[in-house]
Amino acid sequence: MLRIAVVGSGPSGVYTAQALVQQQDVPGVTVDVLDRLPCPYGLVRYGVAPDHEKIKSLQNNLRAAMEHPDIRFFGNVPVGDGPRGIAPRRLLDLYHAVVYCVGAATDRRLGIPGEDLPGSFSATEFVSWYSAHPDAAPGGFVLGARSAVVIGVGNVAVDVARVLARGAGELHHTDVPDAALGALAESRVTDIHMVGRRGPSQAKFTTKELRELGTLPGAETLVQAGEAALDPAWADPGALPAVGRRNVEVLREWSGRPPAGRPRRIHVRFFLRPVALLGDGAVRAVRFERTVPDGRGGIAGTGEFEDVEAQLVLRSVGYRGVPIAGLPFDGGLGTVPHAEGRVLRDGTPSPGEYVAGWIKRGPTGVIGTNRSCAKETVASLLADAGALSARTPVTAEEARAVLRAAGRRPVEWPGWLGIEAAEAALGRRLGRGPVKIPDWAGLLSAARADG
Repeated sequence: MLRIAVVGSGPSGVYTAQALVQQQDVPGVTVDVLDRLPCPYGLVRYGVAPDHEKIKSLQNNLRAAMEHPDIRFFGNVPVGDGPRGIAPRRLLDLYHAVVYCVGAATDRRLGIPGEDLPGSFSATEFVSWYSAHPDAAPGGFVLGARSAVVIGVGNVAVDVARVLARGAGELHHTDVPDAALGALAESRVTDIHMVGRRGPSQAKFTTKELRELGTLPGAETLVQAGEAALDPAWADPGALPAVGRRNVEVLREWSGRPPAGRPRRIHVRFFLRPVALLGDGAVRAVRFERTVPDGRGGIAGTGEFEDVEAQLVLRSVGYRGVPIAGLPFDGGLGTVPHAEGRVLRDGTPSPGEYVAGWIKRGPTGVIGTNRSCAKETVASLLADAGALSARTPVTAEEARAVLRAAGRRPVEWPGWLGIEAAEAALGRRLGRGPVKIPDWAGLLSAARADG
């Protein structure tokens, strides 16, 4: 028998655990899924926009996988060297192998003056706030702002722009925590500027996400024709890949339209590179340099600048992995060095240590990409099964006793079901569907009540 620990219960972790218990080559594999949060599902719970119910319903598939009899869940278990974490070397004493599926937990930085002014946040901080992540700072957003700038033109940028542009009534039926919903109801934001350094053909959002901006009942989407036309593919997008071509076609429909007088406006801007955030004590504007295509697929600065008013700035320029103390880490790539999922220490595979998901390949692909990534890692682990089975970790009950004693009491699956029940009850009291509990104390109290 092989006992495996999977660290992280987002899609990559769940798909890894599922592949391990469903394979037929090595009998008797059991998996303990560990997470530092008391709740499973990672970015599906804490990263998908609340108005995207279809994507959020993926939780049902992940739940079915986690309820396999050979998979156990242990939430509230931090991993890493430190007074409250389980060190990687200690995990290898408890299991035949450990697969790290910890994602990319922070954002890339712009590296420009004023980036840390009050009123400037990473998009992840904003997403965590409206998604009720227990680490999110309550009330830390300048939602009294008139103008917001979202730097970036990927799907996360579209998500945060859309949430800012929706009326609270449109989000009432979602699981947005009550405090965030109240703050959004009082928001005075009328203009949201979503800004990219390059042109429409190089934007990273999907066409489905883009089109949603044009369907908001209380907002209109505006594109400056002159900016968009700088893109070499603007006049004839036929040579672009399918997604790029469809994006350009949608943006051409919106290009040059005059404002229709709706309460909020989403300005989709192109060929503007942020060079500084301006303000005295708090952000008041973003200074951009106008860029132009350089003929080689990149951009060049023109020396012309534009200041865009902003009391709220959300930086959405990509995720980045963070190191786990005790594991090797490539600071340049933001990933753990590996060979087909096997963790490399000084260029050599480390027996029993594996990675999958964003911490393995970087923040690329969609949720489904994690399935094939997990399968590659599981194939490597199973190929090593002979050597792994020769290791002699402690027994399963001894391992779980260590987890239960590791600084925090773990939340096991019945505890998570208690959290779900408490969120459903909270929603009923508020006249809504299930509403997320946004704080550690509330989550752990709900888990202890039924767990």
